[in-house]
Amino acid sequence: MIEKIVKMSRSQSPARPQPIMLAIAGDSASGKTTLARGLTDAIGQDRCLSLCADDYHRYDRAERAGLPFTALHPDCNYLDILEQHLQLLALGRPVLKPVYDHATGTFSRSVYVEPREFVVVEGLHPLQTKLMRACFDATVFLDPPQEVRHGWKVARDTGERGYTADQVLAELALREQESAAYTRSQRRHADIVVRFAPAGHHDEPPGTPLSAEVLLRPTIQHADLTATLTDDLRAAMHLRIVRDVDGTPTDCLHVHGYSSAEETTQLEQVIWGAVGAVGPPPAGLGAITGGDRSEPLAIAQLVLLFHLLQVSRGEAHEPLGQVVGV
Repeated sequence: MIEKIVKMSRSQSPARPQPIMLAIAGDSASGKTTLARGLTDAIGQDRCLSLCADDYHRYDRAERAGLPFTALHPDCNYLDILEQHLQLLALGRPVLKPVYDHATGTFSRSVYVEPREFVVVEGLHPLQTKLMRACFDATVFLDPPQEVRHGWKVARDTGERGYTADQVLAELALREQESAAYTRSQRRHADIVVRFAPAGHHDEPPGTPLSAEVLLRPTIQHADLTATLTDDLRAAMHLRIVRDVDGTPTDCLHVHGYSSAEETTQLEQVIWGAVGAVGPPPAGLGAITGGDRSEPLAIAQLVLLFHLLQVSRGEAHEPLGQVVGV
């Protein structure tokens, strides 16, 4: 199978440097760009390429208005070209990437893109096929509750993309069947599933930031957090074994929305130290719209950085202190 050939090609000593590849999949307005931006800023844009898989739409917004399916349908995207480009990037080769302007719903001039040491690919369909999945060292799926995601989408599309709230809600209803069939179905292929949601506690004060649940599936090696989550931290975060949707036992790291920076600092330092990095964790983790900081988001981003930097260390890239500029 061709996906096995891709994996074999990446595992052999390459003639050119190969990037560390991370996929972030999820439905529209699930937080993919926010998560990816924090990782790119932490590593450094000179060392990390962020690529949006939604640039591979087949039709612009006006053309899609007359079609019997939405942008979530595979037939509305050049997934075969995305496959080709992911293979090339994974092998350290450049691509001529299309550019879709979400603000206007139109295409811009394609851009010449060379992979950097790290490549973060976020979008609706990066885990859609076996060949795509074979290109990545780690894969993530963002899985917020639907009501949370809908609220994010209304806020974003009315504030940034020129839609009315009624238009956004109508589009969400139109997309629901394809969302379940083609986008949310990619969840089963992710090594890590991140879910930002209210904790649901009756005593949780109004306005409490969203908590995070990070499912650490046994498909890749994760940081050992069991010795870190001592009794003085368990009120803010805890690690437990849960049953995933398919019944598989899975480690779940829960970080409460009310966790303070002081309470998360210890966990951040342990995760950061687990990869042998020099200095403190990168500044800027957990940044959200409006200049605020989410402690659960910061922890989720740090867990992903752990995997990126672990792979980098295993493949004898530059020392981690240099990778993130610390």
